[in-house]
Amino acid sequence: MSAFDKVIGYENIKAELIRYCDVLKNREKYNRLGVQLPRGILLDGDPGLGKTLMAKCFIEECGLKYYLIRKDKPDGAFVDEIRSIFEKAKSDSIAIVFLDDMDKYANEDMNHIDAEEYVTVQSCIDDCRDYNIFVIATVNDQYCLPESLRRAGRFDKIIRMRCPSGKDAEDIVRFYLSQKQVIGEVDVEEIARITEGHSCAELETVINEAGIYAGFDGRDKISQKDLVKSCMRLLFCAPEAIDSKYKKYLEHVAIHETGHALVGEMLDPGSISFVSICNYTGYAAGITVYQNDDEFRTIKEAEIDVMRSLGGKAATEVILNQVDVGCKNDIKHAYSTVVNLIADYCEYGFDSYVWGDNSDYLLENKDRRVDVEMVKYYEMTKQIIFDNREFFNALYKELFDKLILTYKDIKRLREQFL
Repeated sequence: MSAFDKVIGYENIKAELIRYCDVLKNREKYNRLGVQLPRGILLDGDPGLGKTLMAKCFIEECGLKYYLIRKDKPDGAFVDEIRSIFEKAKSDSIAIVFLDDMDKYANEDMNHIDAEEYVTVQSCIDDCRDYNIFVIATVNDQYCLPESLRRAGRFDKIIRMRCPSGKDAEDIVRFYLSQKQVIGEVDVEEIARITEGHSCAELETVINEAGIYAGFDGRDKISQKDLVKSCMRLLFCAPEAIDSKYKKYLEHVAIHETGHALVGEMLDPGSISFVSICNYTGYAAGITVYQNDDEFRTIKEAEIDVMRSLGGKAATEVILNQVDVGCKNDIKHAYSTVVNLIADYCEYGFDSYVWGDNSDYLLENKDRRVDVEMVKYYEMTKQIIFDNREFFNALYKELFDKLILTYKDIKRLREQFL
């Protein structure tokens, strides 16, 4: 059994770390190949992803003596402690130094990254070059560290940990649910889709909160409804109940969000994770969440994103014949994406490519092209709604009644009406 079995998912990262463990545990094999001991690994990623757990599993798997450095003293005393621990590590035949939450060692940012603590770590790593000392570190934001500290020879490998998605997210949800009393077969895939883009710690908290709902209601098992409610409440700031003052706007909000959902579903079936009209605090009156919408790998994906963003405004105009006053951020997002298509990716030629000090001719070409393309995409978006009114009406009615639809609800309606 491997120590990494404690970590759910992240198979590619575990494979890399296991390979480095082998280098540390079997020095003779690698010495015969002329392989030097790597200097260190930096685990980078948002809080709550399990970086510290991953580092601890690495240390356990290696089975070597290790020294932990974590900021728990005033600045001057902490700098002395860093030096002292590296000196102790030199006395061992081989050892690991674990720098946990290294970006918390100093109150610096990416514009002021020459803090004494980082300079000390850097010099200590350099001073240990002739010793068998391996450094593993965790950091929430690697760019708060000096570039000189992050380079090869100090940290030979930087591994980026991201929020779990797909099968990893499902496995993590399934693991946390295994520790709770649950009614029948919970739809793990549905919960994983709703929570996509959120950390392991957030997933654990969501599932625990669902148990609180069940217990408070006097039930002895957690239901799917508890889990969905917990996701909405904790991850998207949904209120406990809809304010009566808000209800008169519910029809408009439902039409707007149905527009986003319909256009997204028609252009990229299965891409809508959920849509809701629960008046989210700090978000918007409603919310539509798309799967894997954080980056574009093709021009087509970018164009889909533009039309999906315009879906709310288009639906309000087509269905209610009104100007949508809740689409400001949608329009900004769509314009930003179209500008990238034109000025960065040169989708429509090089006469609108913008960089450095540009001529008025190029800037005017870009602005004209943006206007033309926005109108084109908006007309295409409205046409999608015109062509699929029956599907739109079914989505709208169920969303208005239930307040939230998951991707499975949308798929069921799509198969029924298309």
